[in-house]
Amino acid sequence: RGFNLLGSSLLPQGAIVGAAKETVKFAWGRMMAELAPQDKAGEYKRPEYTFGGVIGRGEFPDEGGGRYRLYVGNPCPWCHRARLALAVRGVTADDVGVTYLIDDPVRASRGGWVFEDGKPGYSDPVFGCRDLRELYDRLSPGFEGRCTAPLLIDTVLKKAVSNESADIVRMLGTASFGRDDSQTDVDLRPPELAEKIDATNAWVYELLNNGVYRCGFSTTQGAYDRASAGVRRGLERCEQVLAEDGYLCGPRFTEADLRLLPTALRFDGCYAPLFRAGGAHLRIRDFPHLHGWLVRCWNEVPGVQDSIDIEDASSSYYRQLFPLNPGGLIPSPITAVDMGLEV
Repeated sequence: RGFNLLGSSLLPQGAIVGAAKETVKFAWGRMMAELAPQDKAGEYKRPEYTFGGVIGRGEFPDEGGGRYRLYVGNPCPWCHRARLALAVRGVTADDVGVTYLIDDPVRASRGGWVFEDGKPGYSDPVFGCRDLRELYDRLSPGFEGRCTAPLLIDTVLKKAVSNESADIVRMLGTASFGRDDSQTDVDLRPPELAEKIDATNAWVYELLNNGVYRCGFSTTQGAYDRASAGVRRGLERCEQVLAEDGYLCGPRFTEADLRLLPTALRFDGCYAPLFRAGGAHLRIRDFPHLHGWLVRCWNEVPGVQDSIDIEDASSSYYRQLFPLNPGGLIPSPITAVDMGLEV
């Protein structure tokens, strides 16, 4: 039972409501600042990443046999794009090892990712760490940055290669990992499309990949309005491009499609309703050519369906992003059927 403050004659209702709103807003603002870096205008600023190694250069040779290991979490779209690069190319665990992370900021000592001993594929086989922060500290003693995933490491040198998803995708999409040409016939960035792919990646990232997060993590109305308008422009641009071609850069699936796919698969379940991206009312189905592309990717591109648990990915946002869902209510998770992906 509440305190019945609004039914009391001791204080004016306006004073009570106003004070409550300002108190909640202040606490929300502090929590949002901890959750996501902000600039002075209340816009989300994605953090810089620390490690810049490249497989095939310097101390990181292009070889397989499990020398390299990728750490990923199912809910994260940046992790998803790295998983997709392996899945679409048919790179197996014998070539590149994969360890899965659990999103649990209560158990994590910093950040949100932990390992789960006893669950196959979810424990750390390299150092036996308890969470991602501990792994970062083992790889880079005294590490003070954000402990993000995906993370690609060299298990021989016991060094981090990269924690920037775009660079990891490019590496996983081009390295041979000791396989011959017949085993690596999927080219995500063919030379004749390289310039177009890079240009597409740039606007897809700005308007959609990062744009949805700029919506969800905005702390001022102006910042949100700018980000939301950008998301609408991005969706409309995708619709226009896909009205002419089957994929973003022509008739074949490329790195550009791979980088859009994780955002598109999460849009209806969490980015629109929770982040209010584009206005909270938009859905991928509102864009027929974009939805057709999503159905095509889901059903025709090998490895896509096995690269994500859609229900877990969507519900995770409501479970873990407390400042955006303080009541903790989790809606019935969206499914591939709900999204019209099953044909």
